[in-house]
Amino acid sequence: MKRALITGITGQDGSYLAEFLLGKGYEVHGLKRRSSSFNTGRLDDIYEDWHEKDSRIFLHFADMSDSSSLWNILYTVQPDEIYNLAAQSHVRVSFDIPEYTCDITANGALRLLEGIRRIGLKARFYQASSSEMYGSAPAPQSEDTPFYPRSPYACSKLFAHTITANYRESYNLFACSGILFNHESPRRGETFVTRKIARAVARIKVGLQNKLYLGNLEARRDWGYAPEYVEAMWRMLQQDKPVDYVIGTGESYTVREFLEIAFARFNLDWRSFVEIDPRYYRPTEVENLLADPSKARKHLGWHHSVGFRELVNIMVDAEFEGLKSPKQVITSIER
Repeated sequence: MKRALITGITGQDGSYLAEFLLGKGYEVHGLKRRSSSFNTGRLDDIYEDWHEKDSRIFLHFADMSDSSSLWNILYTVQPDEIYNLAAQSHVRVSFDIPEYTCDITANGALRLLEGIRRIGLKARFYQASSSEMYGSAPAPQSEDTPFYPRSPYACSKLFAHTITANYRESYNLFACSGILFNHESPRRGETFVTRKIARAVARIKVGLQNKLYLGNLEARRDWGYAPEYVEAMWRMLQQDKPVDYVIGTGESYTVREFLEIAFARFNLDWRSFVEIDPRYYRPTEVENLLADPSKARKHLGWHHSVGFRELVNIMVDAEFEGLKSPKQVITSIER
């Protein structure tokens, strides 16, 4: 049985990846931060009490800012594969907390890589890189496109991306990065624009909300479906050699187009409900991110199947169904 360690397992990608790996027969270990409130809601459907004999998913307390906790878990778990998905991942917020963003997102990756080196693990390492690293680089963006980061988040991701390549070349580690373009789902954080829109549409439909405040509606993004993207992560670690890949759909759409499709799901005109709030603009905007995923298609055999319109409808429908039958509040012991 292969053993995987996932940082950021409580996030959107981490929860989908955990499900995927359990389906492949893995034993899955994940890191979670200590919190006074429950932060494992995305794992409710797959979590098994570790007291059960056949449990294959285990959660460990650790923090990306704390080398000792990370190295202890690396040594104890001895994983075959490590997926570093942990980050302060909100681009706009990274301008407000740049030092924290860089410490967690950039130095967190370095702490893991240094732990792998010092302990002598033979684990394969996946780094979650981001299309935000391209910033203002001309579209479409491929593995050969020069990076031009435009936010503290993007800069920190670029450090993590390049330090992964440096450790691969310096210490002969199996370490690679997936440069993933935007990928969304009903598990997306509520402050991200796609989830914010989907949630607002459902709430407006049932009369719980009147207005939706947004920033730049003309920003274009290559949006895909998150559950499909975690398979690409896994495929990268099954290759003979560690290679970096761009993962995306090869299509881009504006925030305005997302709005139009989302509100049209309930025959609503978005212009009657949306207002612009300048506070949501970034100090430096990124206008167009568009993937060239041809390398991943050729060498990984990876293709997306959920298109843009279907993705929007999946998210809006999930929000509407959630309002009709909200989940019960977790009252079990801390996991």
